[in-house]
Formats: sequence, structure tokens, C-alpha cells
Amino acid sequence: MNYHEFGSKDRETIILLHGGGLSWWNYRKEAEMLQSDHHVILPVLDGHAESDRPFTSIEDNASEIVEFIDERCSGKVLMIGGLSLGAQIALEILSRRRDICRCAMIESASVIPSGLTGALIGPAFGSGYGLIKNRRFARLQFKSLRMDEAFFEDYYRDTCRIAKPDMIAFLKASVSYSLNESLSETSAQVRAVAGAKEKRGILKSLDAIKQLVPGCRVDRFPGLYHGEFSINHPERCVEFIKETTGTV
Repeated sequence: MNYHEFGSKDRETIILLHGGGLSWWNYRKEAEMLQSDHHVILPVLDGHAESDRPFTSIEDNASEIVEFIDERCSGKVLMIGGLSLGAQIALEILSRRRDICRCAMIESASVIPSGLTGALIGPAFGSGYGLIKNRRFARLQFKSLRMDEAFFEDYYRDTCRIAKPDMIAFLKASVSYSLNESLSETSAQVRAVAGAKEKRGILKSLDAIKQLVPGCRVDRFPGLYHGEFSINHPERCVEFIKETTGTV
């Protein structure tokens, strides 16, 4: 697993997992703001730009990160957080080991599988994959994601580096993911968040997570769409992380 590291290893560790189709820079601004007080690790998920292996499954990514925490962080960290695909992997990690972290931030995770959407992903990308390297098309796609303009070059560069099989694989995995019952045993303080303007499936997923995870706190941020909280509002995200970890 490849990763980017910020801050001193002597401080408590926070691991943040980027969204599907993005890369570690999803949380770059947060890491830069947190590094004076924390050790921050931004892994590159399998099948994404700078990764060291193809994407196979959410479960395999979770296993890799658990192994990394065992080898590099003495088996426990302060927080694990993630956006979208990264949030699904974070949930899977929490279901594997109840005490692997003290806190968790789950942003915009879909946990209600959609078989129809999954079936359509392969044909859709089979015919349209080549467009992702067209800069004009990429600009339109980027605009639809409502991301801060400062991320466009990162987005365009790294999207072009994702192989078609990997993109199809992680998109299918994401729309097929469901919660493991063992997640109910986590000892972590879990906060599940999403923008209030996200799709219905994401908002319903918040309720599903809250129902399964004891003490889970849910936040719906007014006026925000998918991923906007961590990508476009890093200062708010950092304050949220500090509040959740008790390091304000």
C-alpha cells in the first residue's frame, strides 16, 4: 500500500481514506492543517493513481489497512475517516476489529446495495471510458462534482491514470456494499455525515449506519452535495475531526 504521511510519528495517528476516482489529495488540506498536532496518513486506495496494485474489493483494501496499522501503528490509531468509497472501507475496517481506533468519521457512505446500478456500470464504461482523457469532458465532469477549482489538475491527472478495469471494479464494489453485522460491536465513537443535498440512497445509508452502530451520531450538512464537506470545506472538516477526537 502506498501512502502520504504528515506530521511526527510520535503523535497520535489519524488515517483518512479518499473517495473513489480521487486520490490522497482529497484530504491533503486537512492533513496539512492537522500535522502540527497529529501524525496523519493518507493511503492511496488500490486501483487509483499512485497505487501499487489493482483494485479487487473493499474487503481487500480493508485488510491491507488493518495490516498496515498492525505493522506501523502498534495495532491502534486515534481516528479512521473516509469519504464515499473510503468511508465504506473505513466501515469494513471497524467491522473487522472493534477497538482498532477510538473515533471514526464516515462521510457519504452508501451501504444500501443497488443491483441495477451495478449491472449498468460495465456497459456504460465500456463505451465511454475513453472520454475521461478528453480535457473538455473532464472539465464538465469535474464541474458536476462541485469540487473546488483548485483540485482540477489533480483530478484530471489522476483520473487519466485509472485503468478501465480498476474503475469498473471499484464502482461496482461501491454500489454493492452492505454493512456487516459485526460493525455493531465497534468500540469506536462513530460519526456519520453527509450533505443534506445528497442522493436519497446516501441519506438512507446514514440511518442504516446509525441503527446498527451503538451511539453513532449523524450529521446532515445543509446546502452540501456529495463529498463537499471534506473536499470544499477543509477548515470545517478539521474542526469536526478535532471535536470528534477531543483535541480541540
